[in-house]
Amino acid sequence: MDVFVYGTLTNPDRVRTVVDSFVFVGPAVLEGLRVVDGECPTLAPPADGGGSGSSDGGSNVDASNADASGGGMAGPDVAGRLLRTNEVDALDAYEGVEDGLYVRVSVPVVDETAGSRTTGHEAGASRSDGAAEGAGEAAVYVGDPDRLGAPAAWPGDGPLRERVERVLRERPVEVRIPPTG
Repeated sequence: MDVFVYGTLTNPDRVRTVVDSFVFVGPAVLEGLRVVDGECPTLAPPADGGGSGSSDGGSNVDASNADASGGGMAGPDVAGRLLRTNEVDALDAYEGVEDGLYVRVSVPVVDETAGSRTTGHEAGASRSDGAAEGAGEAAVYVGDPDRLGAPAAWPGDGPLRERVERVLRERPVEVRIPPTG
């Protein structure tokens, strides 16, 4: 499974304490959400409810990973890495999924090093527009901002998973693998 990581799991030494077998596929950028800092970093919808812009004090891009996106991007983009491992249960335990601290969701991956772009967020349908190639999906861990003391909220009512999945259905959110070189 591929996982977009943006916090402590971007560090290989930390990953080794969680899983036995992994590889970093390379740098990646999560577009459409932003990082907010609490006890641990988490993700949130853009503070302005839409496109690029400022946040409410949380980081847009993890500074230690700024090179993954070609520099500090403005707007709701998060630099990170794509981690590949089969040890999903270990990652879930590390992130506190069973306790509801984080939820694991899937988002489309777009590989800009390939030939055509496939996106899956136009009313659940995919389309090709010639820009990059769809590379499947990646898991993303989203923390409960209230429990993490992070200055953010997921709109709506209900459990965190439902609110996160609603936002992911309603707005374009994807992991982008930027071209190298």
